[in-house]
Amino acid sequence: MPSASTPPLDTGPELQARALESIGFIRRAIEEAGAFTSVSGWAQVAIGITALASAAVAHRQASPGAWLGVWVGAAAIGAAIATLGMMRKARAAGAAWFAGPARKFVISFCLPMVAGGILTAALARDGHYDALPGAWLLLFGTAVACGGAFSVRIVPVMGWCFMVLGAAAFLVPAAWGDGLLALGFGGLLIGFGIAIARRYGG
Repeated sequence: MPSASTPPLDTGPELQARALESIGFIRRAIEEAGAFTSVSGWAQVAIGITALASAAVAHRQASPGAWLGVWVGAAAIGAAIATLGMMRKARAAGAAWFAGPARKFVISFCLPMVAGGILTAALARDGHYDALPGAWLLLFGTAVACGGAFSVRIVPVMGWCFMVLGAAAFLVPAAWGDGLLALGFGGLLIGFGIAIARRYGG
């Protein structure tokens, strides 16, 4: 039994509000410190298959503009698949798909991709289509490596592989462009996608 000098225990609405605020702060801190694991491996596999088909179609185009159109279309389809895949995986895990490390991942990934879009328009305008495969692989790798800093380790490793492949694309004959794009956006995405799906829940 408490003594007469012991102050009464505060169990009113103010204490409950403070407790909920503290819990919310702790949860946000854990989210911010965690790693983003909602990168969908199976979505990467689907994008990789799309890229392989796109490489085959693009290689048969008669004009550089038509070739570029095939790859731009493939990029748009890939972006939609990746977004839906991440949202679905996050929902299945009961996690917010655009909070904490997820938000950092998306922002860090998108900035190099925006730079890639601007560079694509500039190179195409000046007729430097031969430089596009290397630029795409290098900047996509940069985007993945930067975003992957907030994800599990295999994601930035994939980004570094793309960057190496992109650098190599500037050193080989231009005729190898579609093959290198198929190797990167097809082979690397499928291989790493399967690994991510098996190790990190889809």
